[in-house]
Amino acid sequence: MTRAVLSLGSNLGDRLAHLRSAVAAVGDSVLLVSGVYETPPWGDADQPAYLNAVLLAEDPTAGPYDWLERARAAERAAGRTRDPQRRFGPRTLDVDVVAVWRDDEPVLSDDPELTLPHPRAHLRAFVLRPWIDLQPYGRLPGHGWLTDLLNNGPAADDALDLRPRPDLAIESTA
Repeated sequence: MTRAVLSLGSNLGDRLAHLRSAVAAVGDSVLLVSGVYETPPWGDADQPAYLNAVLLAEDPTAGPYDWLERARAAERAAGRTRDPQRRFGPRTLDVDVVAVWRDDEPVLSDDPELTLPHPRAHLRAFVLRPWIDLQPYGRLPGHGWLTDLLNNGPAADDALDLRPRPDLAIESTA
């Protein structure tokens, strides 16, 4: 049994539709989806603002690389193209595997293809804040409590720029 936290972001095209498409791509494995946050771009300021969210998923048959393939498939379906000259550039959809647990134990990996936990998650308020929506007492393996990372860590300054968007729902409330 594995559980995964996936971070979703979009700043091109119909941003909300791209986030929704990522949730749909993960399908029945989705347990919870955070609220939507509008955030300034991270790493490359010369681009539009992002919509970000986090989802928690579970699948008894999935391994860590299965989550990575699901993330990449969602990005491809949204028309994601990668510009090797602009690592943190704009994108229709970005889906990152933030953390994976197998039988409630964190999966650790230093494989460049899939580093777990995500090596920059503790720096990113746009990952931590939506994740707290889902797991207020959550921990990022190897880094500590999400709330401590958001409020007292390197992401604290960026947290001030997050804007909750309660007017935007990823999943239908009907």
